[in-house]
Amino acid sequence: MLRPLSTAVVALSLLLPAQSEARSLVLAIGGEPDGGFDPVMGWGHYGNPLFQSTLLRYDAELNLVGDLATDWSLSDDGLVWRLSLREDAMFSDGTPLTAEDVAFTYTAASEAGGLADLTVLSEARALDNATVELQLSEPRITFVSRLATLGIVPAASYDEGYARQPVGSGPFQMVEWREGEQLVVEPNPHWHGGEIAFERVSFVFGSEEAGQALARTGAADLVGVPPSMADAAPPGMKVLHVETVDNRGLAFPMRPRAGETTEAGTPIGNDVTADRAIRVAINQALDRGALVALALNGHGRPAFGPADGLPWDNPEAAIPGNDPAAAMATLEAAGWTDSDGDGIREKEGLKAAFQVLYPASDSTRQALALGASEQLREIGIDAQPTGSSWDEIGALMHSQVVVLGWGAHDPSEIYYLHHGDYAGVDYYNTGHYAKPAVDAHLDAAEAATGFDESLAEWQAAAWDGETGFGPKGDATWAWMVNLEHAYWVSSCLDVGPLQIHPHGHGFPITHDLPSWRWTCE
Repeated sequence: MLRPLSTAVVALSLLLPAQSEARSLVLAIGGEPDGGFDPVMGWGHYGNPLFQSTLLRYDAELNLVGDLATDWSLSDDGLVWRLSLREDAMFSDGTPLTAEDVAFTYTAASEAGGLADLTVLSEARALDNATVELQLSEPRITFVSRLATLGIVPAASYDEGYARQPVGSGPFQMVEWREGEQLVVEPNPHWHGGEIAFERVSFVFGSEEAGQALARTGAADLVGVPPSMADAAPPGMKVLHVETVDNRGLAFPMRPRAGETTEAGTPIGNDVTADRAIRVAINQALDRGALVALALNGHGRPAFGPADGLPWDNPEAAIPGNDPAAAMATLEAAGWTDSDGDGIREKEGLKAAFQVLYPASDSTRQALALGASEQLREIGIDAQPTGSSWDEIGALMHSQVVVLGWGAHDPSEIYYLHHGDYAGVDYYNTGHYAKPAVDAHLDAAEAATGFDESLAEWQAAAWDGETGFGPKGDATWAWMVNLEHAYWVSSCLDVGPLQIHPHGHGFPITHDLPSWRWTCE
C-alpha cells in the first residue's frame, strides 16, 4: 500500500542530502520490480539492470559494444561463445569480478526459469580468471541478446536474499529500498565506467498522478507520464518523447473452449475468438490512427505487427485497418449475422462477445480498450472493456482477450509469442497458438548462421505467402499502437542521446543514467 503523497514527499526529503552537498536526482518513472533486483530471475531483461554489469551492452544506436567483455566471438558451428573479460571490474563490496562469477550467473539463470531464457545453455565454464565460454546445446542466433541483458552476480555471496540487497559491478549500489515507496541508490565507487555526476538518485514509486504532483511541486527531476499528459509539462520542465519498439495489442485466445485448463486450473479457450473470421475482422475494422490520437494524444504510431519497422518485421503480413465494410463482409461470409436485431452478431446461437481485459491502473491501456470496444461495436462485436488486477488478468488471459504489450531489441520475442513450445508459458503465447509451419520458420531463424541470414525466416513466420501468425494468416493478435515514451524532465537535466526504448515505460530511461549531467548552477 502506498503512503499518501504528502507523507512520501516528507520521507523523500529526509533521504536526500542537504543542499550544500553534491547534487541529487529524484526520478518518478514507475517500473518497480515486484520480485526485486535479481538478474538471475529477470531483472534488467528490459533496459538497464542498474546495479549489475553485463557482458555486452547496446549503445544509443543499438550496436553491441563491450561492457565487462573486451573481446567476444562465436564458433563457426554457432555453439560456443568465448568472451575475454576486463580485469579491473569489481563488485560494489570491493571484491573482483572474474570469469567464475560469469559462469555462475549464467548457470544459475539457466536453471532458475526466470525471464532470462537460457534453456539453450548447456554449460558455462571459466577457462581462467578473465576468459569464459558459453556452450549452447543448439544454435540460437538471438542468444547474443542475453549477453547484453543478463547482469552478473557474485558467486561467493549470491543467496536467496540477493533480490532485495543486490551486490553488483554496475554503476550504482543500493542505499535503501522501501517497497512500494522509494528506492535510493548512490554511485558504486568500484565501477569501471567512470565518474557519475550525482551523489544520490532516488526513485519514487506510486501512481501516475503522484508522480505528476511531485513534478509540479518541484520535488522530482524526471517523471514518466502517459502520452495523454505529455504536453502539459509544468514550469521548469521540458517534454521528452522517446521513440520505442513498445507496442500494445489485443491478444486472442486461439482455441475453442473445450473444458481444458492450465496447471493452475484457469480456463483455456474462447469459442468466439477461436473463429479466424472474428480475428481477421477485428484487424480490418480497427482505426489505429484514431487510437493513437485517443490513447496517446498523437504521440505514437499505428501498429500492424509485433516488430513494426525493425529488420525482422514483415509488412506483407499486415491487413489494412479502418475498413468496417470489409470487416462486416468477412463476418457475414463466416456466418456471423445480427439475426435478432440487437446490434450484436451471432453464429449458431453464440454471441460475438468477449471481455477485453486491461490493468485498471494503466490509463493508456484503458483508453485503448475503450476505443477498440467502440470501434468493434460498429461491426457487431461486443468487446467488453474490463479493468482488472494483473492477478485477475493472469487467471483469465487464456480465455479472454487482453491488452498486452511487448517490444524488444531483438527478435526473440517473436519466437516466444508464437512458437508452440511457449503456449501458455507466462505472458508469452497466452492464446495457446501452435502451427507446425510457423514453428518451422521460427526454428530455422534461430538456427541461422548469422543475424542477416535469419531475417527471411522471421519474416516468413509472419507470412510466407500461404500461412503465418500475422493478420493475413492466423491473425493471432490485433496490434493497435506503438508508443512514444513521454517524460517531464527538468530544464537543467541533460540526458544526452537516447537509444530506442524497449517495452517498459520506466527503467529503460536509466540506460545511460551514469552519463547524465546537471547544467544549472
